[in-house]
Amino acid sequence: MTTVLLGAAVALLLTMNAMFVVNMRANDNSLIDVAYGPAFILASAGAWLAGGMPDHFRILLMLGMVCLWGVRLALHIGLRHRGRGEDFRYRNFREAWGEDFVWRSFLQINMLQGAVILVVATPILLVIARPGGEPAWTDALGLALFALGFFFEAVGDWQLMRFKKDPANKGRIMTLGLWRYTRHPNYFGEAVLWWGIFFVGLASPLGLFGLISPLVIGFLLLKVSGVPMLEARYGGNPEFEAYKEATSAFIPRPPRQPAAAPSVPEQGEEP
Repeated sequence: MTTVLLGAAVALLLTMNAMFVVNMRANDNSLIDVAYGPAFILASAGAWLAGGMPDHFRILLMLGMVCLWGVRLALHIGLRHRGRGEDFRYRNFREAWGEDFVWRSFLQINMLQGAVILVVATPILLVIARPGGEPAWTDALGLALFALGFFFEAVGDWQLMRFKKDPANKGRIMTLGLWRYTRHPNYFGEAVLWWGIFFVGLASPLGLFGLISPLVIGFLLLKVSGVPMLEARYGGNPEFEAYKEATSAFIPRPPRQPAAAPSVPEQGEEP
């Protein structure tokens, strides 16, 4: 396990240092978001290489899941970010940190994200170290949860991007499709797919320790950089408050009342 963990940590350290250089040269710390998904792929690859490239079916399944998720997420965030400049969250950090911006960017954006990724990737690392035995019901459950979460995240992102591309929707909020049932279908999908990865890893002798992964993701999305940070931008907007009152913040369910189409600048961006 130590060798696998070291392989992932080295891969992440190299990735986050490289992204720090890229961010500083581009004067745009939000480029780190584009690297978020690929960083999981590189960490998993580093662990797999350090572990001797085992070919157990559960390891290959895990690697395939994280590659599918990471590539799609990178493409989506990269296309969304193109031509937009630094995201508002990172601009706020830039202003608040002042003269300490460079070193705080390195530690609180790049290194902290690397540490979080290492923790969230725990189920993958555990399976690479000790993959377990034959296929189990937890593999099927995990794969089903991953598929459900991937659907909500990918379709939610696609629906919102298509909505924003229509000039007629400028200043309006998305209330159709999956957005009718949850204000953050992409965040909900992200949380569910990591529960899926956890359940696939549960067949490993060490699998229960992977519980930290979906718990951390859920905490970040619900309490830190997900729902609260995004929705704080819209506080006090009467039209958004009406949508908020009608629509679940996270877990999809039928709306309590027909949602109006409020005017807000942006909606539903990834963390």
